[in-house]
Amino acid sequence: MDIKQKISNFFSSEVSSGILMILSMFASVCLANSPWREPISHFWETQLFLGLADIKFSRSLEWWINDVLMVFFFLQIGLELKREMKEGFLSDAKQIIVPALAALGGIVCPAIIYAILNNNSPQYMNGWAIPTATDIAFAVCILMLVGKSVPQAVKIFLLAIAIFDDLGAILIIALFYNQGVSIDLLGYASLTCIALYFLNKMEITNFIPYFILGVVLWYCFLNGGIHTTISGVVVAMAYPMRVHLRKSSPLEALSHKLKPWVDFVILPVFAFASAGLYLGGITLETFTHTLTLGIIFGLFFGKQIGIFMSTWMLIKIGIASFPKDVKLADLYGVSAIAGIGFTMALFVGKLSLPEYMQGEVRLGILCGSLLSALWGAAIFQWQEHIKKSRQQ
Repeated sequence: MDIKQKISNFFSSEVSSGILMILSMFASVCLANSPWREPISHFWETQLFLGLADIKFSRSLEWWINDVLMVFFFLQIGLELKREMKEGFLSDAKQIIVPALAALGGIVCPAIIYAILNNNSPQYMNGWAIPTATDIAFAVCILMLVGKSVPQAVKIFLLAIAIFDDLGAILIIALFYNQGVSIDLLGYASLTCIALYFLNKMEITNFIPYFILGVVLWYCFLNGGIHTTISGVVVAMAYPMRVHLRKSSPLEALSHKLKPWVDFVILPVFAFASAGLYLGGITLETFTHTLTLGIIFGLFFGKQIGIFMSTWMLIKIGIASFPKDVKLADLYGVSAIAGIGFTMALFVGKLSLPEYMQGEVRLGILCGSLLSALWGAAIFQWQEHIKKSRQQ
């Protein structure tokens, strides 16, 4: 195998992107506890200026990552959702119900656990959605590394849950984390959406007009109270899946071009900028803080209980069925791994709670995700050990 093929295989692997995210997270934590802690912190606060005609504003580098780069991450999610809804897993109503209800359980149960633990602390209640998210890159990476002989149906089940989980996260951000909606700007945003609709109907596949309208939509959302990342999802839904006289899918071609940039640039940069946790400020009180425990328990216990119990009940009442080679232990392992909530959890944490609470947020996310990864890996390794013992 030549070098070009090896590089191509690396950038097309889900495991590679997950490993890069882990390394970015590790580097961020290391730098946050090194002599470069203060310079790194000031670096993310560096102001970048953008001026276009009468539109001029200056924002921190961290803001550009969260509100601009992450728009492309949500664009990629939107493209994948549309592909699955049109021609993939989500196009069959019979296949939708099981992962949809499992994902719903995996959203509701962590939120309930978090709310119970923080019931007496109203200032923390806005963070209820932090432990509801699953990081698909991390989850798939762990499953591929430790569950090599896992049935294909289990891997598809995890991906389907993650897709619905992403859809749930998009809806949560749009409905619960808007900031004082401006009716005028949302009116302009609606006109922009109509223009995107007509681009789709005219089967225009050149992405430039979609990008231009996406920038207009982004600006309307930025000043209209809706989070800017939703503009990426809207543009994705407008981009055509199929057009006449063309066998290949324009949407899949765009997704294929965008995915390496998202997986190997945008997400690692976001992880590097967001995961830095100063360990010197962590005490026993930090670990036992209801905010920290709400996130840890929500991710580790909430995801397991919500996803596994929902799936188990659907199997018991005859709505769900899996191939004979799929064991309950496999489904439980997937439920545990789904507790890895890194990227989206950090993102929701920044939207929902103020800066002075971010230490507890990061600690809770890192601990909850690490526990879920280790426990899920242990389950699948135990499964592998049992299979090998039976073969001998």
